[in-house]
Amino acid sequence: MDFGLVLQTDPPASRVVELMRRAERNGFRHGWTFDSAVLWQEPFVIHSRILAETDGLTVGPMVTNPGTRTWEVTASTFATLNDMFGNRTVCGIGRGDSAMRVVGRRPNTLARLGEAIDVIRDLAEGREAVVEGSPVRLPWVRDGKLPVWMAAYGPKALALAGRKADGLILQLADPFLTEWMVSAVRRAARDAGRDPDTLTVCVAAPAYVTDDDSPESLAHAREQCRWFGGMVGNHVADLVARYGEHSGVVPEELTEYIENRRGYDYSHHGRAGNPDTAFVPDGIVDRFCLLGPAGAHVDKLRRLAALGVDQFAVYAMHDARERVIDAYGTTVIPALGG
Repeated sequence: MDFGLVLQTDPPASRVVELMRRAERNGFRHGWTFDSAVLWQEPFVIHSRILAETDGLTVGPMVTNPGTRTWEVTASTFATLNDMFGNRTVCGIGRGDSAMRVVGRRPNTLARLGEAIDVIRDLAEGREAVVEGSPVRLPWVRDGKLPVWMAAYGPKALALAGRKADGLILQLADPFLTEWMVSAVRRAARDAGRDPDTLTVCVAAPAYVTDDDSPESLAHAREQCRWFGGMVGNHVADLVARYGEHSGVVPEELTEYIENRRGYDYSHHGRAGNPDTAFVPDGIVDRFCLLGPAGAHVDKLRRLAALGVDQFAVYAMHDARERVIDAYGTTVIPALGG
């Protein structure tokens, strides 16, 4: 199993770079950042610095979207970084949540997302693509390579990922839901004539390593990670609006917890202490995140690996970032063969 570190691009950017360097020293092989240019600093500028100050870290957004940049600009950005640093980027992409909603736009449709995946990959790898009816090619690209991993939750998005993407980004670490979603993606890939084993599966979630499993330690860890249930809840709310509360199409293990959700203020997005996530119960935090002593993380990650998860990406938006990076480097990553 590979490991990644996920950060918001809060200023100063030097701090983001420093944590990514620390992660690489501890055996992490991917560095990810949020991509919401209003809420945080522009990620691709910081990606360039991360690539320059690490030796082999693969870097990308978790996740960009087809709406905040034109597709040829996105492709050119990735291709430029790859030309400078040797094909060390990956394009994580989705419909768009905070980046779109914070400026009053709706997330992109799945049809638009599917088209963007093909266009961005083709352009970044030097092939011609049609952009708004016109053929476009980046003539300076040589030997470019850009894997595109798609973030998805619902049935239609999972099916699109199986048909189009090089990888799946699943933003929760619940084994039951992971099994359901990975199965759906692989089935879609198989139906499209693709080899499902060629798709990379990345699970991304907060991880908080404690000294022990005392009630006090676990309670603090939950409060540091409860924000994640609220972030996931934004996507779950979209699924409920599309399919209904008890449709049978989406597992109720995913949807039932948002019953008491009441609005969401993106100014607190992805941050510990988010006041809009009080509705998230302890059980969801425990299911969606990795909490407790390092051994508990190893046990849960082994369950996820058995379900076909190739990478675990640690969301480190809490008060113990260095501690978690170091604990993973000394205990968790060696135990999982990283």
